[in-house]
Amino acid sequence: MTEQPSPAGGRPTDQPPTDAPAPAADTGSGTATATGPTTARVDRPTADAWAALGGAPELLDRVGFHGPDDVLPSGLPVRRLARATVAACSLAAAELAAHRTGGPVPAVRVDQGAVGTSFVSERHLTVDGRTPVGFAPLSGFWRTSDGWVRTHANYPHHRDRLLAVLGLPADAGPEQLAETLSGLRAEDVQERAYAAGALAVAVAPVSDATHPLAESLPVPGTAAARPLGPAPVDRPAAGIRVLDLTRVIAGPVATRTLALLGADVLRIDSPRLPEAEDAHTDTGFGKRSTRLDLADPADRAAFDDLLATADVVVNAYRPGTLDAYGLAPEALFARRPDLVLAQICAWGWTGPWAGRRGFDSLVQAGVGIAAHEAGPDGRPGALPAQALDHGTGYLAAAGILRALTDQRTGRPGGRHLRYSFAGTASWLLHGIAPEPPAESSEQGTEPYDPAPYLTVTDSAYGKLRHALPPIGYDGAPTDWTRPPGRWGTDRPVWL
Repeated sequence: MTEQPSPAGGRPTDQPPTDAPAPAADTGSGTATATGPTTARVDRPTADAWAALGGAPELLDRVGFHGPDDVLPSGLPVRRLARATVAACSLAAAELAAHRTGGPVPAVRVDQGAVGTSFVSERHLTVDGRTPVGFAPLSGFWRTSDGWVRTHANYPHHRDRLLAVLGLPADAGPEQLAETLSGLRAEDVQERAYAAGALAVAVAPVSDATHPLAESLPVPGTAAARPLGPAPVDRPAAGIRVLDLTRVIAGPVATRTLALLGADVLRIDSPRLPEAEDAHTDTGFGKRSTRLDLADPADRAAFDDLLATADVVVNAYRPGTLDAYGLAPEALFARRPDLVLAQICAWGWTGPWAGRRGFDSLVQAGVGIAAHEAGPDGRPGALPAQALDHGTGYLAAAGILRALTDQRTGRPGGRHLRYSFAGTASWLLHGIAPEPPAESSEQGTEPYDPAPYLTVTDSAYGKLRHALPPIGYDGAPTDWTRPPGRWGTDRPVWL
């Protein structure tokens, strides 16, 4: 999540369009060996993502794919986006592993079945056999007098605001909401909801506006990052301390991935802001979680102590939300010029909608994905996964891993990284070629069955069935070292 529409479209900053000459021909496969994939061709979406992250192009020939092709079926190239973001993250982890072990960069071998399963991890989760509820009854597409609107009312405060701004009683159900919206213009609903802090976005046609896939902003100074000693190949982020200021999916996926790779990740939430514990259960693997009120002097002192020795801060709150607490990027770098700061927002970092609340489903509506995926009856559609959430999460994790390596092998100094759902949507809509009709993995077409990519783990919440991580390189971890603990119950200290 981040909390914010601005149209999207485009490709990674300073990258050529999809039909420009690629470093090598576009393909879906490569053959891995003990020293690296011997692939004659490079997957173009992976190359674009890696370039947007500042990665060395000569490492791309180490990337290969295998497994079933029939995952994440869509009218848009969702499978290619998903596997490219995971491949870029896997390559960034392998690059850091090479630095920590002193060996060569391990071969990257991404299983498309694992990718497809992880991109809908929240749908595969069960807790003692119970399947968590996805979208709330008042979240979804609704007809208006001139089109369609998408609402998001999963959190109680968003539901209450939506009903209040529409003049509906607090116990109103879907039928009353549908009747009210049918008499209103979609854009009027959108703007009234925005003004009231509620969430509703008019379903728009595909936009030509563009947002970058990833941004790296200059940070003053050349402060040296904390040295890192040797680490095992399956834990290249061991010893890295990550302050996790994120909620829902995108940011938590990024930090869940860093925890998988060995980082000490501590998620911090306000005790005054509710959280859906099922969402935390899905994305809390490998992490710890605490609650601090930044307006309380004692809690703020605890937070400042954590910040003083953190290596990474991941902030997926709406832009500007934490500025009032002295945590704007400029203030953070003034205190910690060696910090890696990664920010995630919904609607991009420029334009009139940059500060708006948003979720994956709303951005899909606002940038034209919902219209593109509409059915024969004209009802808006959705991607087969919350791919903007998950894809942006893996890109952010990849950028952080690359920054940690680059600080210690390239140029010292802090890193300010920015990602957005709008940027990921731009790439999906305009930067990735449609699926080649004959494309297949190196082992040929395989039917997709999620079962091999799921496991069962005991936790404080009960017995969890959950998706296994998709990160794939020689020696990569196959599961997290700890299940999610109870939300907000850990001590605010580093391990």
